[in-house]
Amino acid sequence: MPEPIRAVLFDLDGTLADTALDLGFALNQQRRLHGLNALPQEMIRPLASHGARGLLKLGFDVTPESPNFSALRAEYLDLYAQHICDHTLLFSGIPELLQELEARGLRWGVVTNKPARFTLPLMQALKLEQRAACIISGDTTANTKPHPQPLLTASAQVRVAPAACLYVGDAERDVEAALAAGMQALIANYGYIAAEDRPDTWGAHGRIDAPQDVLDHLGG
Repeated sequence: MPEPIRAVLFDLDGTLADTALDLGFALNQQRRLHGLNALPQEMIRPLASHGARGLLKLGFDVTPESPNFSALRAEYLDLYAQHICDHTLLFSGIPELLQELEARGLRWGVVTNKPARFTLPLMQALKLEQRAACIISGDTTANTKPHPQPLLTASAQVRVAPAACLYVGDAERDVEAALAAGMQALIANYGYIAAEDRPDTWGAHGRIDAPQDVLDHLGG
């Protein structure tokens, strides 16, 4: 039997907060600047957890190896920074889940690949910055997920051993990072999972259809 969970860590985009509309707005704003038509939101949404790299691949068919990638990435991030919380909301059920975790004396935090330039203002706008026991952004540590370093840093900051931490995310790299860190991992089915993704092959300890389902995986 796994030991009882004493801290719950969340991915941000697609797990804690529904950021797809603002990420998509910035991408379509950028496409218009380059003379391209807007993409439908249902095309953008599944890739919203993939960061600028995934969105620019969709919007401009570029990869980090493309000569214009860096310029497009900088332009995209500047546009997103102007609209970081216009439409972003916590997923339904997240406020109640966080309240219940706090009521049980469990610590919770955020571990995201999103740079601090965006993570901290967004957490402030969502009124979560002061409540989170840790906020680990994509540039907090030398490595990003799927490397375990961000999760191990979170474990140290919340002062809970990795084996007593649960990480909830909606991407394969979230599960990979959690397992490498020695944590339990849950997949948020309600997040940004693309049709071609195969979550059943990621090796997670479970999958949840709603945030409140986290409570069923706390053990003890």
